[in-house]
Formats: sequence, structure tokens, C-alpha cells
Amino acid sequence: MAVRQKTFDGASKEPFKVSRSKIELFTQCPRCAYLDLKLGVKRPETPTFTLNNAVDALLKREFDTHRANGEAHPLMKTYGIDAIPYTHEKLDEWRENFKGIRYLHETTNLLVTGAIDDVWEDTVTGELFIVDYKATSKNKTITEDDLYDSYKQQMEIYQWLFRQNGFTVSPVGYFVSVNGKSDAKAFDARLEFDVAVIPYRGSDAWVEPTLFRIKETLESDAIPPIGRAFRGGPCDYCTYREAAGKTFRALTKHVKERK
Repeated sequence: MAVRQKTFDGASKEPFKVSRSKIELFTQCPRCAYLDLKLGVKRPETPTFTLNNAVDALLKREFDTHRANGEAHPLMKTYGIDAIPYTHEKLDEWRENFKGIRYLHETTNLLVTGAIDDVWEDTVTGELFIVDYKATSKNKTITEDDLYDSYKQQMEIYQWLFRQNGFTVSPVGYFVSVNGKSDAKAFDARLEFDVAVIPYRGSDAWVEPTLFRIKETLESDAIPPIGRAFRGGPCDYCTYREAAGKTFRALTKHVKERK
């Protein structure tokens, strides 16, 4: 299947790839998504959290050991979860960035993708639990109240993708939260963590309507209004672009007048 990797072209019949992160971007700010997906102007990239990546890699390796043995991880037993790590021939592909699990939403011709961390299988019902690893460092016990809206959206998109691919998915997903401890007397080249499993009951009912909104927005010639940040204020990126644009226009006019 040929998939466009660049900007949206309404005249093209090829599927247009929309990743989980681009859907999240649209829910944050349709204008930023429009500039990115249709005009090719991306937001500045944030620094890569390499320590988080290391934690993800170690967790995957640890759960894969239990997966290979067909046994539950001790965390599952601690939290009373009747499950084992799920085995599937495409697991490595589902985890790979820029590949992930995919589904072509034929009505919009959008190819939705998302790279997961893990999947567990209920040993009683056979349902799948979508699992996401999250690393942080807070001086408190992490609970569901600490889950960002973006984390919840991420989980729900993954649940939707698996259901569209024919899997029976539990509405409950799990976040494996790894919280770095900062109260040790010395570093000693060691970083200790508290690990918790946080259940979250998701609903993917919003995903398909959002895909229709994305397609409608991209097909329009009208640039959407400034979106809202998760904390409730206007999009920081949009307000920066607006302010910078006004300043540069004023500066350019002043320079021309001086000439």
C-alpha cells in the first residue's frame, strides 16, 4: 500500500498517514495540525527524553523475558491482574516508531498508526490489555489522578486501533508508572524507582469523529482558529507565531522606511 509521507493533498487517492501523535496534536490545536499536515510547517521539536527511552527499553526487555516463558510478571501478581504478556508475531512491528499497528479508515482514507509499549492477555477471558510505560520523578505516589489527558488519549487510540484490527480489547488498560526516587542520601551512580501499575478505563468513542474532523479540516482552505492548550489557555505555539509575526512585520516596515 502506497502511503503519503508528506503534506495532505486532497486530490490524491493515496491514503494519508496520521499517527497517534498527530491526532493528539489536532485535539490540542487544529491550527497547528493544519500547518503541519497540510502546509508542512511543524512545531519545533522538544528535546528527546533519553532517560525515559532507557527505562522503556529495560521494561520491554524485562516483560519479554516473562513473555518468552509464558508466565506472569510479578507486578501482575502484586496487583491481582490475571494476565500474561501477549505473544504475537507482529509485536516488534507494533512497537516500532514510524510503523506501529495500523488501520486504514476507508471513509476518510486516513491511515491511522500508533507504536505501543506492550500488550497483556487476560488468562481467563483472552481479552487484550493495552499497556503503556510512563517514567517520571515526583515526590508522591503516582495515581490515576496524575495521568495527563494526553496519556489517556494515547491509550484510547491504541485500544481503537487494536479493535479495528479485529482484536478483543478490554476497556481497561494499564500504565506501568516508574517514579524516580530523589530522596537517597547519595547518587552512587544508581537511580532507584518505585514502580506502580495504574488501571485506566478508556473510551475510544471520540476517535472516529475526530478523524472526520481532521479530514474536513485538511480539505478546507480556511486555516482553523488558535486552539487551546491542555491547561486551558491559548496554544503557546500559535500565540508565539502571532507575536513574532507582528514584530517582524513591524521591524521590516521600519527598515524599509529607513531606506
